[in-house]
Amino acid sequence: MVLALTVLIFLTIVVVVFAFGAATMAPSSVLGSRLREIGWQRPKTEEKPKMRERIQQALDPLSRALPVSPTDVSLTRAWLIQAGYREARHVRFYFAARVLFAAVGFATVLLFSGVDSPLLLVGVPALGFFLPRFFLKRAMKERQRRIRLGLPDALDLTVICVEAGLALDQAMMRVGEDLQHAHPELSGEFYLFNLETRAGKPRAEALRNLAERTGVDDVRGLVGTLIQTDRFGTSVAQALRVHSDSLRTERRQRAEEQAAKTTVKMIIPLVLFVLPSLIFVTIGPAVIQLLRLLAPISGGGQR
Repeated sequence: MVLALTVLIFLTIVVVVFAFGAATMAPSSVLGSRLREIGWQRPKTEEKPKMRERIQQALDPLSRALPVSPTDVSLTRAWLIQAGYREARHVRFYFAARVLFAAVGFATVLLFSGVDSPLLLVGVPALGFFLPRFFLKRAMKERQRRIRLGLPDALDLTVICVEAGLALDQAMMRVGEDLQHAHPELSGEFYLFNLETRAGKPRAEALRNLAERTGVDDVRGLVGTLIQTDRFGTSVAQALRVHSDSLRTERRQRAEEQAAKTTVKMIIPLVLFVLPSLIFVTIGPAVIQLLRLLAPISGGGQR
């Protein structure tokens, strides 16, 4: 009797524990949901924002402190794209950097000079305000220079690919893959062109976007040639070969122009640095000898 009662109590406890566990772990269980609400299940820890998001949240008030027109924003956006900064947050970073540099310059003048120098109070913040624009222009010109240097290689590879039987889009995609390490900027622009054409944009519009993103005159000429070739149905390989020859001629003429300008640019350093040294070396000993000869005469005359 005692053994049967013990077995019955054991089975009852097992059934109760199993039923409680099943009721708790079941997704549609009311008991399980209530237990999870009161703390049975630990709440998920909220993920901390990334460092980039924190910086963006910190710079947003600074970017809004500068009143700009939509025209200025669109022009700045075009400059940033030509410099390689394509995301929308880069516009906020740019305007926030201008406000921050101006504020730092103003605080620096107040800290070291005070209000006694109004010229510094105006000039240093103005310099800090225009400093990001200077760096942006430098980055834009440097990227355009690298694209301009890589364009002849890209044209040669495109001619080879087109003559091998590839279409223009496939040829530009292959050229972008081949130039990924040698000319990454031009490779990235070709990759974006292929993405736009795959997304359904017409080839002419994608080519115009390519010219706008780079801002290079040689790329604009190439885009115009390709659009005209596509419109009139002429040979793409022949058009690319002719454009490549004209591009090489323009590069040679540009190099000759830069070489012709060097003679004029060298006049200023020659006059400021080289000519005084030559005058001192050639006439200096004669002047010293003349002073030695005239010194006794002038001394005797005074006596």
